[in-house]
Amino acid sequence: MILYLHGFRSSPSSMKARLVGERMAALGRADDYLCPQLPASPSQAMALALSLIDGVPTTELTVIGSSLGGYYATWLAERLGCRAVLLNPAIVPRLDLAPYVGVTTQYHSDQPFEFKPGYIEQLRALEVARITRPERYYLIAASGDEVLDYRDMVAHYAGARQHVIDGSDHAISEFASYVDEVLRFCGVDGVQ
Repeated sequence: MILYLHGFRSSPSSMKARLVGERMAALGRADDYLCPQLPASPSQAMALALSLIDGVPTTELTVIGSSLGGYYATWLAERLGCRAVLLNPAIVPRLDLAPYVGVTTQYHSDQPFEFKPGYIEQLRALEVARITRPERYYLIAASGDEVLDYRDMVAHYAGARQHVIDGSDHAISEFASYVDEVLRFCGVDGVQ
């Protein structure tokens, strides 16, 4: 089972989420892929994620997270003991997102998106100061990320499997080239 968690103001319509879903469908594994629309509230987002994977053995679960979703994936991996793939993950989003408190829209629609001041404390409650069992983690970080510093990611996931892309961007625009590599780490059968 793969649970994909999108980033801040993003959605299941993001390029990376769609590519993973399409590849899982092509492998006949569409039923083993979940990508919910996450609420703006971090605590509600984690409650939703936990409800979706309730009963899934941790040995059969990988959480893939992009940007803020990577921060969430790390918390879930530490709490549950499952694998996690981090795609340009946020490391300290309570600092990065403080300027975005207020109402805006989602990236892939005109739906309103409200990020409330109390959500900063909810993010603090999900902080993982140091990962345990780095072998459960796979980091893909782009040195050209224009939003987050890849060096913070590399340091935070020290000891984990890491693929640092020279250049690229926050969206990892060439992610199609990495989908099979990600799915192999997730333990998906049939990936070449």
